[in-house]
Amino acid sequence: MKATAVAQHLTTPLTSPAYAPTVPRFTDREYLNIVYRTDRDALRAVVPEPLEVDEPLVRFEVMRMGDVSGYGPYTEAGQAIPVRLGDERGEYLHAMYLDNFPATASGREVSAYPKTVGAPRLCVDHGALVGTLDYGTLRVATATMGYKHHRLDPGEAREQIAVPTFMLKIVPGYDGRPRVAELVRTRITDVTVKEAWTGPARLQLFEHVLAPLADLPVREVVSASHVLTDLTLAPVTPVHDYLEAS
Repeated sequence: MKATAVAQHLTTPLTSPAYAPTVPRFTDREYLNIVYRTDRDALRAVVPEPLEVDEPLVRFEVMRMGDVSGYGPYTEAGQAIPVRLGDERGEYLHAMYLDNFPATASGREVSAYPKTVGAPRLCVDHGALVGTLDYGTLRVATATMGYKHHRLDPGEAREQIAVPTFMLKIVPGYDGRPRVAELVRTRITDVTVKEAWTGPARLQLFEHVLAPLADLPVREVVSASHVLTDLTLAPVTPVHDYLEAS
């Protein structure tokens, strides 16, 4: 293979890329969101500067992707933390667990999503919407919400899932030191809210050294939502370079 051809490839292996060279469109993306209050000191220990935390809140989410161009259906779960960068409010993506390798690899390489392997699940069980996350064979999160108890305003649902999102992009160099260390920003676009609901909810987090969701403990459930939507992920934009600042 000629050197010019190598430079045109997006990812490796060259003859069987880890993910498709496409901008994914999400159709029938279903959310279970539970916002809860946690310990302020625990948040300060994990949220990187220059992001700031005003309220000690966390959003636990389980997302079932009904259809995604390039990847197919899969499920994802994780934690997002409401933050502020200057005057702009958004969310810092703390951790994401997926059951789809192409989506995991592309999320980390093309963008900066903090994705790793896991076994999330979203289903309905005896009148409750249930979201779970297993790491290996162990349960690390169980979320339950009353199934479609009260309608949620579509505009409010759109605001919940389309806020600016901040992530860390860290790429190591061959000498073991960071080659890239940036805070980046993105935002969901082309959002169509098909259904939106709210209701009573509960959340349990369980200790695990490799999936430390419980390091942000649940002190009080604040709100919950169940949203069905179509959307597209926008490219990321760097907003802070840690290597230049050091």
